[in-house]
Amino acid sequence: MNGPEYFLSNILDYAIPIFIIWIVFRLVVGALRGARRQSGTVNDAYQGIFYIIQQQHVGVIERLGKFHAIVNPGFHMRVPIVDRVRDVSLMTEDEHITFDAKTEDNVTIELDVSVQYHVDYQAADGSGIYRSLYTLTDPVAQMGDYFADALRSQIPSRKLDEVFTEKDAIATAIDEIVSAKMRDYGYIIVTTLITSIKLPADVQQSMNRIIASKNDLESAKNEAEAERQKTVIAAAAKAEAMEKEGEGIANQRIAIARGIRESIDTIQGAELDSDEANRLFEYTQWIGMMEEFAKKGSSTVVLPGEYAGQSSVLRDMLVAGQEPEGVVGAKN
Repeated sequence: MNGPEYFLSNILDYAIPIFIIWIVFRLVVGALRGARRQSGTVNDAYQGIFYIIQQQHVGVIERLGKFHAIVNPGFHMRVPIVDRVRDVSLMTEDEHITFDAKTEDNVTIELDVSVQYHVDYQAADGSGIYRSLYTLTDPVAQMGDYFADALRSQIPSRKLDEVFTEKDAIATAIDEIVSAKMRDYGYIIVTTLITSIKLPADVQQSMNRIIASKNDLESAKNEAEAERQKTVIAAAAKAEAMEKEGEGIANQRIAIARGIRESIDTIQGAELDSDEANRLFEYTQWIGMMEEFAKKGSSTVVLPGEYAGQSSVLRDMLVAGQEPEGVVGAKN
């Protein structure tokens, strides 16, 4: 068979398999494209006929521009042109937002706030997912506006020091305010953290100087207290030592008095009257004293030349000064 009929028959034989291969290729490409785009944000849409919803995501089907259904993770097929599938992530997102605010003492500070949130997937009949997709045009930006408003109602009522000390209380307050509003839009605020508080350079330098001055003052107080404690301890130790020394001297004097009394009793026992016993005791004491000075022999001490009950060194010196000059010259 030669001619147009043979040529047309050959074309049909090859065209049908080629068309079938092209259709399969488009289906595979569409499925792969849908699988790749599933990890996007709420606004991403699947373009292929076949698509895969992965774990912790759901698909929202819009049929002819109207909400139709919510599909769970797994393999699905959409009607081309008629259906549009939008991906909604159910995982917790972490958004970092920076705000400016002025404290009660007129210091402008910059706060870095970390907000963790997710779509309200526990609401009945998927209403939380529905609201998260169809109530806000830009959820992150609008949520940031709510946080800015709540934060700026908290900071101006506190001084700078209070902002630092009450950081957690401020975060809890703004979390409660914004959580109630965002729940109506299908979002759950998990937690709100103030991760950083930045100050102007001049304020930071002033605070550093204040802190350094406080540290120096505290150090000086500690040193003064340590010195006071040392003085008190030294004084207490000295008083205790003097007390012990006084007790020793008192005990020594008691022992001496007891010895003297025993000596006098012994002398009186030798058939001497009281006056004679006292004179004998004084004489022995005087002899002992002279012996001690003779042993040391380092200082000049004026002593009476002989023992006498009425002897006076001053009287002896005056008598020596009144001696005749001839006598003094003879001695020289």
